[in-house]
Amino acid sequence: MSWSAWKKGFEAHLKLERSLSENSISAYLADIDKLSTYFSSNERSLAPVKLSREDLLEFIQQVHLTGVAERTQARIISGIKAFFKYLLIEDAITANPAATLETPRIGQKLPEVLSVEEIELLISAIDMSLPESQRNRAMIETLYGSGLRVSELTSLKVSDVYFREEFLKVTGKGNKQRIVPVGREALKQINLYISASRSMISAVRGFEDHLFLNRRGGSISRVMVFLIIKQLCQAAGIKKTISPHTLRHSFATHLVEGGADLRAVQDMLGHESITTTEIYTHLSREYLRENLMSYHPRAKG
Repeated sequence: MSWSAWKKGFEAHLKLERSLSENSISAYLADIDKLSTYFSSNERSLAPVKLSREDLLEFIQQVHLTGVAERTQARIISGIKAFFKYLLIEDAITANPAATLETPRIGQKLPEVLSVEEIELLISAIDMSLPESQRNRAMIETLYGSGLRVSELTSLKVSDVYFREEFLKVTGKGNKQRIVPVGREALKQINLYISASRSMISAVRGFEDHLFLNRRGGSISRVMVFLIIKQLCQAAGIKKTISPHTLRHSFATHLVEGGADLRAVQDMLGHESITTTEIYTHLSREYLRENLMSYHPRAKG
């Protein structure tokens, strides 16, 4: 079979058997495209089932020489490992040449977080005289008030909002659903949006139940949410580089700083592993250290 045929099978495997998100699948396929391009243009023109560990090390060395970041190298190696694990499952190979590949050691990079005061500045920067302002206010409050991923926000339905019970039904990575509590301020702003500006938009067929609509009546895009937050950040005079994910990080960090149980935060964020959630304990420790340095009389030396 050709590279193209194996890549199609790999894509189906990622979708159906591993239930990965579209973004994760795209990243894996992009990495395998790099691998296939290298060995298809190579004099040997090797098929995937013919590659050895030495061949893969040669490719990884070439990637390294291009100067890409270690984090990117690690992601590419992860994609290669997943691909050859798939070939093993399909009995296309009898031994996995990628099994012992080592990924670069990457230091943990703590995400950017907004303070409570900066969240207030961001919300205050919304020009409420504009037609889309109530939608934008509701989106910001929802991202910060429930810790959603941007893809979860854009796919949220009106029927997913339970006002009386004060929770959202969220469809996360791998099409997995979870129940997330949501703050009353977010619910208030969603209700105002539904009853005011959203009612003035004619939803495109198939998007009647989508909560956050664009001007044309379709679902608002992830890119548009990024742009809205970037513009608000500039208007608020916030110098940090932020994105919708920053509001998710801020949601979790402020919960942990306030004493929330880590397991509860894990459930709200939809993390499969508690290890992923534990990054917020590191952020909380940094917050505590900053307070010590700022306010303790003997801390500054």
